[in-house]
Amino acid sequence: MITVVGTGTGAPVPLEAVAGAELVVGGRRHLDAVRLPETAERIVLGPLAPALDTMEEYVGKDRRVVVLASGDPGFFGIVRALAERFGAERLDVRPGVSSVATAFARLGLTWDDAVVVSAHGRDPRTAVNMCRAHPKVAVLTGPGAGPAELGAALARTAPGRVLVVASALGSGEERLERVSPAEAAGRDWGTAVSVVLCLDETRALGPVRTLAGTAVRPLGWALHEGEFAHRDSMITKFEVRALALARLGPRPGDLVWDVGSGSGSVAVECARLGAAVSAVEKAPDGVERIRANAGAHGVDVHVVHGTAPDALDRLDDPDAVFVGGGGRELPGIVRACARRARRTVVVAMAALDRVPAVRTALTGAGFDCDGVLLQSSRLAPLPGDVTRLAATNPVFLLWGTRTPVSHEGVAL
Repeated sequence: MITVVGTGTGAPVPLEAVAGAELVVGGRRHLDAVRLPETAERIVLGPLAPALDTMEEYVGKDRRVVVLASGDPGFFGIVRALAERFGAERLDVRPGVSSVATAFARLGLTWDDAVVVSAHGRDPRTAVNMCRAHPKVAVLTGPGAGPAELGAALARTAPGRVLVVASALGSGEERLERVSPAEAAGRDWGTAVSVVLCLDETRALGPVRTLAGTAVRPLGWALHEGEFAHRDSMITKFEVRALALARLGPRPGDLVWDVGSGSGSVAVECARLGAAVSAVEKAPDGVERIRANAGAHGVDVHVVHGTAPDALDRLDDPDAVFVGGGGRELPGIVRACARRARRTVVVAMAALDRVPAVRTALTGAGFDCDGVLLQSSRLAPLPGDVTRLAATNPVFLLWGTRTPVSHEGVAL
């Protein structure tokens, strides 16, 4: 058996957990904090592969191995790697209190409704997008993805968030500091950071939950136009929005642009499905409508008052883009979006004349392009308690998708 002991934020490691160990593996601070058998070999964790190889030699000879880890080693911890290498049946896991649970406890906040995301050894953009989209997020940090990097990204798009930087949890040097994203971006936080909590304090105390984790998916989408404030029917109709959402595929961790947002109906729907969203709108009254619609549906949308494509320059690269406005400039706007979109661009148009140029803009940027003309007729009442079909205006929907590429550069 390999004994895996969580330490650092809970009770001290019991002596019996390490008694008789012939190999002890852990971070330097964990090894220094525990009284180990004098004859035990010690490995300070750096690269994981060499440590696993040495552990395999000991396990193969039935020699006792102990691994010291932070908090709960089964929560974004070393248990996954050990189970994959040695099998879960060979592990005796003794969890401590996770840094996430400890940080929320220090603040007196529940965390069953928190989103937990790891940026350790990962691209921090997912953590940033989760912090933008959700009111209560815990980020497990790492080199290049610490409080300063999170703060710099959020200062541009969610400056009202509060970051709680929890350092050296469970030690005599423990501290929790509440800072704005801009303040976090301007500091060197060192290596003692345990976890960063990102809070939208206007929404942090949500209703009682029956499911833990990320927000529950909405009961429906492609909401009726009456669910949004809009001007003179200038809103993406729900039939069009339904297909656009299917092609955009918004999900937690994504960033979606809604360019020429108008009422913000697409932006709000993407945010309700868990994505971070930037909505670009040139009309001042449109900007206020988007904000009002986002507030009415309980989501946070980053609204940019400006004209595309110039207004796109100050935005982070998106996973998906919806373009719902644009006159003669539409092909240029689509080209600008296509250059930066990671996955897909969806364009809605009423004018037949613009379809060829938009299709060329998508294919010219390396997208596979497809599309459809949507014509729908809705049930409408007539006098005498009878029903007729009322036609809506036809809309062209084009979408471009990139062929996914593996890490080895091979098309999937």
